[in-house]
Amino acid sequence: MTTATGPQVPGRPAATPRRGRPGYDREGVLQVAVQLFIEQGYDATSVSDLAARLGLSKSALYHHFSSKEELLGLALDDALGALEKALQDTLASGGTPTERLTLLIRDAVGVLIDRLPAVTLLLRVRGNTPVELAAMERRRRFDQQVTALVRQAQDAGEIRTDVDAAVATRLMFGMLNSVVEWYRPDGPAPQGVLAEDIVTVILQGVGTRNGERA
Repeated sequence: MTTATGPQVPGRPAATPRRGRPGYDREGVLQVAVQLFIEQGYDATSVSDLAARLGLSKSALYHHFSSKEELLGLALDDALGALEKALQDTLASGGTPTERLTLLIRDAVGVLIDRLPAVTLLLRVRGNTPVELAAMERRRRFDQQVTALVRQAQDAGEIRTDVDAAVATRLMFGMLNSVVEWYRPDGPAPQGVLAEDIVTVILQGVGTRNGERA
């Protein structure tokens, strides 16, 4: 039998998750790090800054994570992994290309809201480190797959064809990504309503040309 911290030794009590001082576990440290990276910028944030914000010594911080690069990588993987899963679920869902595109938009809104800090950080990376470059490459592959789905909808005559599929994808995710800048959980737009509003605006934009179907 294993625990979250490794194999359980017979005759000993199960290990408890490692905690820092004063009381931060790995997830807590990661959340604080992401917020600090957003506030100050990843490049401008030092391990000393992070330790000070947490009220930990550097050695206590290194008890949880080997470097600030590891923290960045975990945060970006959280955001990208959720978006990639939403896309793969969409592609496997069947239905028409437009129905799959609709499902993807709804699910992407959910990812942005549920992982708001991690997605915000993802959208601010500039490729200054290997971790950032790897994340940007994953984003490119994601965009290419979405573009292919948009193109399928065009080929099926379901959406307008006078807008390039890659441009339409960029505009669509420009709108989606803007959510991280203004959405507030206690604001007037509940997640479900917001998702439907975005679906309506995007698909009406790409779905008609001069009031007619493409």
